Order: sequence, then C-alpha cells, then structure tokens
Amino acid sequence: MSDDCTTESCDCSDSVSKEAGSVASVADAPATARLDVPDMDCPSCASKVDGSVSGVDGVLAVDTRPTTGTLVVGYDPDRTGRGAIVAAVEGAGYAVRDEDDESDDTVWTSPRGLKTIASGSFVALALAVIVVGMNPVLATALEQSYTLSDALLLGAVVAGGQVILRNGYYSAKNLSLDIDFLMTAAILAATGITVFVPGENLLIEAASLAFLFNVAELLERFSVQRARRSLDELLDLAPETAVVRRDGEQVEIPAEDVRVGEVVLVQPGEKIPVDGLVRDGESAVNQAPITGESVPVDKARGDEVFAGTVNEQGYLEVETTAPASESTLARIVDLVTDAQSNKTERERFVERFAQYYTPLVTSVAILVAAVPPLLFGADWVHWAVNGIGLLVIACPCAFVISTPVSVVSAVTSAAKRAVLVKGGDRLETMGDVDIVAVDKTGTLTTGELAVTDVVPLNGNSEEDVLRCARGLESRSEHPIGDAIVSHAAQNGVEHHEVSGFESLTGEGVKATLGDVPHYAGKPDLFTDLGFDLDHVHLTTDGGVARPEMRQQCEREGCLDLVEDTIPRLQNEGKTVVLVGTEDALEGVIAVSDTVREGARETVAALRDRGLSVVMLTGDNEGTARAVADQLGIDEYRADLLPEDKTDAVAALKEQGTVAMVGDGVNDAPALATADVGIAMGAAGSDTAIETADIALLTDDLSRLPYLVDLARKTNGVIRQNVWGSLAVKAVLAVLIPVFAIPLWLVVLAGDVGMTTAVTGNAMRLARVSAPDGD
Repeated sequence: MSDDCTTESCDCSDSVSKEAGSVASVADAPATARLDVPDMDCPSCASKVDGSVSGVDGVLAVDTRPTTGTLVVGYDPDRTGRGAIVAAVEGAGYAVRDEDDESDDTVWTSPRGLKTIASGSFVALALAVIVVGMNPVLATALEQSYTLSDALLLGAVVAGGQVILRNGYYSAKNLSLDIDFLMTAAILAATGITVFVPGENLLIEAASLAFLFNVAELLERFSVQRARRSLDELLDLAPETAVVRRDGEQVEIPAEDVRVGEVVLVQPGEKIPVDGLVRDGESAVNQAPITGESVPVDKARGDEVFAGTVNEQGYLEVETTAPASESTLARIVDLVTDAQSNKTERERFVERFAQYYTPLVTSVAILVAAVPPLLFGADWVHWAVNGIGLLVIACPCAFVISTPVSVVSAVTSAAKRAVLVKGGDRLETMGDVDIVAVDKTGTLTTGELAVTDVVPLNGNSEEDVLRCARGLESRSEHPIGDAIVSHAAQNGVEHHEVSGFESLTGEGVKATLGDVPHYAGKPDLFTDLGFDLDHVHLTTDGGVARPEMRQQCEREGCLDLVEDTIPRLQNEGKTVVLVGTEDALEGVIAVSDTVREGARETVAALRDRGLSVVMLTGDNEGTARAVADQLGIDEYRADLLPEDKTDAVAALKEQGTVAMVGDGVNDAPALATADVGIAMGAAGSDTAIETADIALLTDDLSRLPYLVDLARKTNGVIRQNVWGSLAVKAVLAVLIPVFAIPLWLVVLAGDVGMTTAVTGNAMRLARVSAPDGD
C-alpha cells in the first residue's frame, strides 16, 4: 500500500529494469551502487524509484528491494555516477541515507508518526466538541460558516495531509497512478467541496482520510521495519573488529580488514569474527547462530570455525580462510536479503492483477461520481463521496506488500534456525512437495564407518578380539580398518607388537602379532585357510572346527557363521570381518555406516505430514533394505550411480512434486533435477550453498519437518492474505455505490484494518518453531 505505484497502475512490484540491448542484471554491469533508501518500504514505492533511476543515462540495471529498503544499481561509470543516481532517487521523492547515518527512528516517533498523532488529536478534539455541544461559529467565508470543530478538523487535514499531498505531488510528477495520488485526490476533493459548495461540509471525511490513511501507512512501515530488524539481527551476529597478530604485536582492526591467512586471537566469551581453522588452543564454541546446534561444539587444532559463533571457554587462535565479505555468515545474509527477488507465483499473480485492478476501479470511481448526477440529476455531492470511497480502495498495495513481507519473515526466521532458503519461489514449491527423495550415505547415515558388533569365539573376550584386530589393521589404509582401530582406541584397547604386515588384495590383511601370524578379512579368506564356518565353537579353546568336533558342538554349542551369523549381520547392512590365526577363529567384527541420530523420527514426522519418503543409494540391495527397514522407509532405490539418482528423481517427478535431500556436492545433478534441491550440512561449503535451493546448515535432519511446516504455513498465510484482501475490496466496491458507507469506515475497513490483518498474519511466520523449540 504505502507510497507509490507504477506509471500505468498501482503495480506494486519489485523490478529489475535495463536498457535495451544492455546487460541482463546488476551483476553484469561494469559498476554497481548500493543505496540505503529507508522510506522505500513497499513494492509500489520501488516501482517509482525504479522508473526514475532507470531514466538516468548510463544506468544499465536496477534492483529494488523494498523489504530491506535497499537499491542496487548497475551502471556505466563512463556515462554516469553515484551522484546522478542519488539525485534520481530524490527526484522520485525518497531520501538516500548516508552510509554513516545509524539513526533508527521508530515508526511512531518519525516525522510522519508525529504528524499522524497530531492529526488524530485534532480529530478527537473535534469529536469531543461536537459531542459536548460546545461548538461555536468562528468565521464565515464563501457563504459557509465554520465552527470550532471545523477548525479542528481542518487542522487534522493539514497535519496529516501534508505528507500525503507531498507524496501525491511526486506521484503526479512521475505519472504514477498510485495510492498517494488517489488519496491526495480524495482529500482535496472532500476539502474542496466543503470550501466551494455552500451547505456541504465534508471536513470530517477529509480529516478521517488523512488520519486513518497515515495510520495504515505507519502500520505497514512498522511491519516492514520488523522484517528489516530481523535481517539486521543476522548482520549483528558478526563482530565489527578483530584482534590479529601483526609484526609480533596484537592489533585490533576492523573485521573486514582481516586478510586471508592472518591469525585472529579470540578470547573466552568473544564472538569469532572470521571463518577459519583453529591453529592453537582448545575451546567449546557455540555454533547456534550458524548451524542451529543447541550444544556447544568442542574445537581443537585443525577444526573449522565460523564467523558469528561464540567462543565459550578457552583461548583460540584462528587462521583466516576467507575475507569477512565471503564468510559463511556473510553469504547467509546476502542470500536471505536477495531472497525477495525470487517471487512466488502468488506474488506474480498479485502484480498482474494490480495492473488491471487499479485503472478499472479508478475508472469506475469516476463514472460513479459523474454519471448519476449528469444523466439522472442525482445529488452530485452524494455520488462524489461514493466516488471518493472507490478511489480509496482503488490501489491494492496493502495486500501486495503482505506477500513479500510474508516471504522475508519466513526466510529470515528459517535462517535463524539454520535453514537457508534462497527465495520465496523455493519456499512456495517446498510447501507443495509430495515426495521427499533422500540420499542415504551422509544424509540418513553419518557417512562414517563404525564398529557395531564384536562376537568373540573360542573362549576369547571382546577385548582379545579387538586387541588382535587393532594390531592387524593399524597399518591398513582401508576405511574399515580405520573404523576398527578407532573403536579399539576409544575403548582403551592396546594392540600387539606388529611385524610382517601384508595386505591381501580383495580379501584382508595378514601380520605377525607377537610370534603368531594372524589374519583379518572376509569370510572367504578363512574358508581358504581350511575353516568350517558352519561349526565355530563359542566356549572352548581349540583349533579348526573339523567334522569330529560336531558332537562337541552339539553338547556345548556352536555358531553357524555361514547360515546364521554372517547373513544376519549382512542383512542388517553391515560388513563382516573375521579375525583369527591359521588354527583358530578368534572373533567376528561387524562394521557399518551408522544411521544418523534422529533419522527414524524424521522419516516418521515426514510421513505424518502426508509425504512419501524414498531412499536413494549406491549401496547394494541388502544394505539398502536393512537401512530402509531400520528407518521405516517403504520405498528405496539401490545400486544407483550418480546419473542413476538423477534418473530416479526424474521418474519420481512424474508422480508429484519432489524435494531431493543430499550433500550438495556428490548429489548436485539430482538436486538440480528435483523441484526443490536441499543440501544438508552446508555450513562452510560454498558449493552446497550455491547449488541448492535450500541449505540445511547443520546435519540435523529434524530441520526437514520444520521446513515443511514453515513452507506450508507460508503458502497458507499468503493465500489468506491475497484472497481475504480481494474479498474485502470486492465487498466494498459493491457496497459503496449502493449504501452510503462513511469514508472513515471505508478507510478503516479497506485500508487500516486490511493492512493490520495481512501484515500481522505475515508476522506469525516468525513464530513457527523448529522441533527443538528454537
């Protein structure tokens, strides 16, 4: 609603304009200027600024962002400069705030706010004078008597109407048929009838228009300020200064001046000012501002840290890996700020609708005011008032602003919960998703192998098995060996002295532990050594389980590794490693990619929301089935190469709208093929953040149900705002010519009430909480 609209209509839209045959976007221009235009707080204002700036010779592209109050202009520095661009903005009626100006007047203490309060006070006093009956005549002019209440109402018109008429002047100057032009016409018409038509007094209508329209404008600006404030909170996460070591001394400098490779010193309780790697010190770091993790993460030498996170305890020295302008936090802020440029389909619908709605209703208003008096001799003042009422509702800006405010409210709220959404269109599509395709490795699972089972045999303990296995695998470079060594170390199990290590390609490893040759590897390795894996003794010491031992097995118990233990573990998606000597099996170790914490609950939550969950993996059928069963997933695709995953996503799209969840790097083709690509664990990953439509900055799968809830609620809020506002406008458009609806009621219902309802509804999205209550 706010200040201005397009040349032909109240086309309340952000826009990117360009000269014919020139660059396609601001990013392609030789030079750019970023201006802070705080009063450009609605799409209609942006339209007029765009039109004025686009007319400057040398301006190649204009990107207006009313929700953040910023203007980005691409231009040719050989033909124009920043000064000419600023002059064009001011020529449209908007001030450009200096970069050093940090003033932040609240809506109600701004000049417009104070004038509105004064206008409202005059209206209240006038009504009080009328009610108590103390309303003497003060003057007479042009056959019209003016009472004390009339003087007070005129004061309300002057106090509140000044800013409206000023904006209306700029609208007329720029040939914009917008709300300010229409309200200016309405106020002047009501005041002019009072002054020049004997016996007619419409000052209360003019005063109510001036006061209530300003209230609606301030309410809208208040909602926009709240959205801007939430963006400012993201910016405030990063400290402005950093302490670095230069020439052997500690120097405090602006964070933006820290060079890549410099060491930043961070004391306990301070915010980390840059992205980097810990080079010295240990501490717990609160990463909630970036990753949403509620528990501080221990950091030591070599670990990655992010700008904006808080060093909770120890002293850290951090080697800078990216300039402040390219930190993870900076990219998050930039992408959230730019999100409004990607309009939802509903937003585009409203813009198209506005192009026809305003001229149509304005034309109807003129006809309503003129036709009955001219053709039927009706009271022209009565019909003029009806025409003024239609002018008041002729611009749909109040509900147009509600859509971008809804998007910014939702996107900013998501960013604070470690979910980065790169535009309202992506959020809208996410709200319509039917199928969630999820990569297994690194998404549903951690992507890191771990020991899950240790089965001791022939009288050995778990510690005995792990001791031998750690010794055998200590020189192996295989991931399975690394997992076994790590597990043994974590359990405090030392290893034997190792000699004669030998890698048996495709089967396992061999080494001498002490004086005894040992083996670790696949079951086939031990079959080749002469073991009968159908009968392996559990309790007694002994050698190879040969047929003559079967009676003893029947008495004391044996494992059938071939038919029972090994298939059972493999069916659970685990890799089986046997450990032993040439004469005796010592134990079985199972290793697998561990399921991520909360994965089963997340799958259940998505299914509870009516979504189908499909797992995609390059693993074999058995492993895929085991993980799917463990997580409660009914449908999966196994043995997939990266290109097969892309084909699988394409096939799923034939069944409905598909979101693909992966790591953002290996799964990039599948993410791009899906209707919505979601990269998980994207903090610190340029590729993931840039390629995905939505990035989960942490590995927390519980953010997926939250994302679904937020997207669906955002779509619902936008639908409510658009159709509810249209319904109110339609009802008023029909009732105004039929019933004598007072102008104050038209403004209150069609402007103030509607603005309050739609912006308040949009702000609700900031309260959608993640599963952990954030």
